[in-house]
Amino acid sequence: MNSTLIPVILCGGAGSRLWPLSRELHPKPFIRMPDGQSLLQKAFLRASGLNGIEQVITVTNRDLVFKIEDELNEVNDEKRAISLILEPIARNTAAAVASAALLVAKTDPQALLLVLAADHLIENKEAFEEAVGQAKKLAEQDRLVTFGIKPDQPETGYGYIEYKGNEVIRFVEKPNLADAITFVESGRFLWNSGMFCFKAKTVLDELNKYAPEILATVKSTIEHSKIAQGKTHGHEFFHCELDAAHFAHVPEESFDYAVMEQTKNAAVVPSDIGWSDIGSWQALGAIGKHDVHGNRLDGEVILHDVQGCYIHSDSRLVGAVGVENLVIIDTPDALLVAHKDRSQEVKHLFKQLKSSGHEAHRLHRTVHRPWGTYTVLEEHADFKIKRIVVKPGATLSLQMHHHRSEHWVVVSGMAKVTNGEKEILLAANESTYIPAGQNHRLANPGMIDVVLIEVQTGQYLGEDDIVRIEDVYGRAETKIFNA
Repeated sequence: MNSTLIPVILCGGAGSRLWPLSRELHPKPFIRMPDGQSLLQKAFLRASGLNGIEQVITVTNRDLVFKIEDELNEVNDEKRAISLILEPIARNTAAAVASAALLVAKTDPQALLLVLAADHLIENKEAFEEAVGQAKKLAEQDRLVTFGIKPDQPETGYGYIEYKGNEVIRFVEKPNLADAITFVESGRFLWNSGMFCFKAKTVLDELNKYAPEILATVKSTIEHSKIAQGKTHGHEFFHCELDAAHFAHVPEESFDYAVMEQTKNAAVVPSDIGWSDIGSWQALGAIGKHDVHGNRLDGEVILHDVQGCYIHSDSRLVGAVGVENLVIIDTPDALLVAHKDRSQEVKHLFKQLKSSGHEAHRLHRTVHRPWGTYTVLEEHADFKIKRIVVKPGATLSLQMHHHRSEHWVVVSGMAKVTNGEKEILLAANESTYIPAGQNHRLANPGMIDVVLIEVQTGQYLGEDDIVRIEDVYGRAETKIFNA
């Protein structure tokens, strides 16, 4: 019997160890690799490229929905059905697995779920497909299958699985270095990858046995959640926006801890698939081409007497002299300098930024919205300058600001502007002024992006100074972050 295989990509986390490229609203799965594809896109292509795949489910933060859609539409050439389960808050992987299994089981409880992480790199496609084939056979026998990675070095940042054949003897938490060396030398241990395969019905039965509160609260959440489905960009879509009030009561536990470490039904597929969880700048810096001195360079970089460094620059020229084994990450609003051997400790900077309320932990200067993007170019107490890009056919909300006026200058494309009682078309090099208190709206009726510069002036320029009168994205009469 060949059950339907449905990949489930878990796309969450803040990626605090990869700050400043990774932020809460631009986490690790969106970081681009040297070939230009993001980790999320690679995960989607890896999953959708398996034999017989008709849909791919992604479980993610609902604030990331527009970025997710843009990323997946960019690479979904085969027009696979895309299903999104949108979480209002993070509740770890047990809740994510439960929500996917419950939704799949409504139509096919015998379907196999292949649970993958959006932020892992797998370089050996053929070995991955072979491992999935082995996992499917075990899952057909009602086993809960995990993928174990054959270790090539002692690593204290991963959990381990002691195994014999396909049988799991025990799961081991992240060890100290001495234990990690012993594990690797013994040949009896695998790294725990956090990838799984099982029937929807089987995992629901095990959740009911070992994590009944998680299963019950997720089930109640789904019963009160918004569901939307249809067709867009040439493929079928399904969205389940989990109800915030009910989901807040879901216990926060990992699937490993809630189920895999307790079940009597676990199996493992030993795998050598070129796997990495890209858990630090040192790991990311090891990928791609290096120069003769062991440096990996992204962007415009000049060096003199530099060895073993990873230097990344988004926009500016970066120069380095007489240094070695450093990570230097330059973005428009933040610069990181760290020793390679201590790159795991970048998470402490992220925590400091978050606890102090600094926006650099949450956002880049470029922010994705349902209609396009905006980039903060310069900001002071009484003015802010943005570059706004509106996608073809997209429309912002009809809105008003109490405390700020706005000047719009179109750089390219044709903008349709509502300004009070007037509705006008603005071409490149044309502009309009919107006083505080005036209803206004921006739309793109054309076939190419509209790009404009917005200059805000006023005594208060916070993003919460917005009143929506009409909105095609269902946000009218609410104050939420960004236009």
